[in-house]
This record gives sequence, C-alpha cells and structure tokens, in this order.
Amino acid sequence: MQTREVDASAVQALLAAGVAAPSIHNTQPWRFGLDPDSRSILVRADRGRRLPLADPQRRAQHLSVGAAVFNIRVAAEHLGWHPVVRLLPTADDPDLLVTVRLADVPPGRRPSLRGLYEAVERRHTSRMPFTGRPVPDSIVSELIGSARAEGAHLDVPDIMATRGLLSLTAAAEARNAVHPARAAEARTWITAPGTDAAYGIPMTALGPRDASGRMPVRDFTGALPVPQLPALRFERHAQAALLWTTHDGREDWLRAGQALQHVLLTATVHGVRTSMLHQAMEWPDLREAMARSRRRCHPQLLVRFGYGPEGAPTPRASAHLV
Repeated sequence: MQTREVDASAVQALLAAGVAAPSIHNTQPWRFGLDPDSRSILVRADRGRRLPLADPQRRAQHLSVGAAVFNIRVAAEHLGWHPVVRLLPTADDPDLLVTVRLADVPPGRRPSLRGLYEAVERRHTSRMPFTGRPVPDSIVSELIGSARAEGAHLDVPDIMATRGLLSLTAAAEARNAVHPARAAEARTWITAPGTDAAYGIPMTALGPRDASGRMPVRDFTGALPVPQLPALRFERHAQAALLWTTHDGREDWLRAGQALQHVLLTATVHGVRTSMLHQAMEWPDLREAMARSRRRCHPQLLVRFGYGPEGAPTPRASAHLV
C-alpha cells in the first residue's frame, strides 16, 4: 500500500516501530521529533537515560538509537516510502543523531526491508536456555549478510573461539558483580512486579542462571533478597556471533545498531531466538581482547542465538513525539 501523506496514523506506526527496538537495560535512550516541511523523523539521544559507568562514551546508547532507526526504516518501507537516512546531520545539535526523510520510492526500486515488518513486534530478547540444536548454515549466512548490508561485520566463530568470547564475557560479569557502583547502576533499571514503569526490565523478564556456569548471563539483582528463577542448564555448545566495525566513531556505532537490528529481525523471521551479551564491551581491555587477531576490528556486541522459548516482552514508552 502506498502512503503519501504523513498523517497521525502513519507517524504512530513509525514511532511504534522505533520504540520496539532493543536498548541496553531497556533504557530506550531516544527522543523522536517530526519535521513536516522535510517530511523527516528526527531521532535524538536522551541524555537523561544513559549509563555513565557502563557506557561512559555513550557507545551503547548510539547502538540502541541505531536499532530504533532501522525499525523506522522497516516501517517506512512497509508504509510505502523510501527512507533516506542521514547520520549526525548537524554539528550545531550534537544530540540530533539521525534524520530519516520519508521520500517517494524511486522508479524501479524494490523495497528490501518490507518483509521484516511483522518481525518488529515479535522480536524479544530471550534470556532462557536454548535447545542446542544448531542453526543451519544457510540462516547463519543470511544473518552475516544482514550485518554486511548495514556496513558492519558479523563473525560466527567455531566452538573453541566461542568459548573464548564467553570466557571474556564471564570475566566482565565477574568484575561488574564486585563493582558496587556498576551493580547499583544496573539495578536501577530493574522494575518490581506490579509497577507501571515504561522503561527498564521487569523482574519477570529476567532469566535464570546457568546451573553449569558456562553461560555468563547478566545478574541484575546481585545479592538482593528477591525471588529468582531456579538455575537451569543452558546449551552445552552455544552459538554466538560477534558484531564489529572497522572504525569506532559515532557514525560507526549508529551503523552497528542498524546492523544489529537487521540481524535480530532476520533471525526472528526464521524462528531463531537471540540475546545480547554486552558485559565485555563495558571494560576497554576485555573489549580489545575480543578483537583477537582481527585487523581494524572494533567489537560492538556479542549476540547469542539459537532455538528455544520466546523471550518475555519488556515495557515500552508510548510512541509519541517529544
């Protein structure tokens, strides 16, 4: 269906897609605006929802915004527009990270993202164990291509290399656990049952710990006297993918966020569950170690993927213009 007018229902659909994107600790660190003259969605960083300790450079915030931008692109194509993206469009407004102009579809151009639209709402992070059934090579290749289409790289290492990446993630998780300020920062984004918080992660959406200790899932609650799920045994041989870029500036982070969401939606289309392991990215030496011997490799995120139960949805702020 071709939509020409940017009416209220179209704006609602675009922003609803944007806020459905994943963000670190579900901080949803973005603000949206509309420039009707240029028919553009303006995407800004919200400095009030940042993580000063875990994300001092706001790298993860840019990744989160990039993921939201990709969802807006998918929705724009679904509604019949050709989204034209500009990253960091003006030096005079450093918090304006992206503009998405809703242009007419050029003659002869076939929309490439429209088929991902239904996955936007269905995609949820799964913090549960996966079955261990390997994802077929054909789907893995499609995930790699999804990242490449956005100017990023996705490496899917073998079992031994994956264990190395998980070991670095476990080391980061151990550091976070004994760092009182970092642990407290993460806990501020956990919401108690029965609350109507639009941000953060409900305790009901937190996953169990790995009974075998192999999977370094993030422990948000620490030693707090709160109900926890019983430990479960996670998959023995995890499948993980390292998302990385050849440069490490703000534009690269925004591209990496779009690449991440392209990968996650492609996985969702194929019934593949995903979860993000970001802990090692929060410690410069461990992040550098994740690059291993790759030249010009700047790791952005480790993605665990496989088959298993659907993740529990996390709350979202209402899709409105700010």
